[in-house]
Amino acid sequence: MSLERSIDTFLRHVRIERGLAENTVWAYTRDLSRYREWLDENGVDAFTDVTGAHVTAFLRSLSQSGEKKLSPTSIARSLSSVRSLHRFLLEEGVVAIDVAKEVKPPKQQDRLPKAISIAQVEALLATASGDAPQAIRDRALLELLYATGARVSEVCSLNVDDVVDTDIVRLTGKGDKQRIVPIGSYARTALDEYLVRVRPALSARGAATPALFLGLRGQRVSRQNAWLIIKAAADRAGLAEHVSPHTLRHSFATHLLQGGADVRVVQELLGHSSVATTQIYTLVTADTLRDMYTQSHPRARADS
Repeated sequence: MSLERSIDTFLRHVRIERGLAENTVWAYTRDLSRYREWLDENGVDAFTDVTGAHVTAFLRSLSQSGEKKLSPTSIARSLSSVRSLHRFLLEEGVVAIDVAKEVKPPKQQDRLPKAISIAQVEALLATASGDAPQAIRDRALLELLYATGARVSEVCSLNVDDVVDTDIVRLTGKGDKQRIVPIGSYARTALDEYLVRVRPALSARGAATPALFLGLRGQRVSRQNAWLIIKAAADRAGLAEHVSPHTLRHSFATHLLQGGADVRVVQELLGHSSVATTQIYTLVTADTLRDMYTQSHPRARADS
């Protein structure tokens, strides 16, 4: 079986049988296209001929590609894609051994998620004020993002029926895994105002849709539109350089941990499959803990 056909079979498997999100499938497609091109250039035309040395050399090439060289994080993601492919080929009997299984990713520095302070979050949320329909919708969307720690794509995919029992929302994350997350009074108030005063009028402008958040033409708000809403609020609050699509999610996790929440509770709320992913947020609070220790412990600092 050719390289291209093997990869196409794998991509069809993750899209249809495993039901992975389109963004994930697109990332697999990009990584494995790069892998196939490298194998072609190095005279390998079937996966039965690939060795662990080939996989290692491919990863090394990704960090030595001049202007196109990838970061350690991107290389590690590429390795994950390659490993998934080779594991699939072994399971399907295409190859006799998984040559990528023991290949190690490049060492990465721990990167702290970027979060903004509670005061900065409040300033960002306050920019979506006023009685205009768009402002009411934007306020509800921003409040819900911060109240739940949801990914932007998760909020955009919400339907009206996903708001449960007035103070709980049902989010669908990666791999179509669902989780229940409570929402606070601020988000609940903003959402109620949007649902009563704005959504019916927006819905009347387009085809019937169960989507919770609607655009001005009655269509579901896209991830790109949501990011523009966040960016516009950040610009108005003077926080443009500090805000990314994940900022409210990172801030949600950081502020919960600073407030004393257990890391496993935060893991559940964020929808992380492993607590190790969530534990990086505990590093974010290290400065806070150090400051509290310095201010509180009688022998933490010399008397001035």
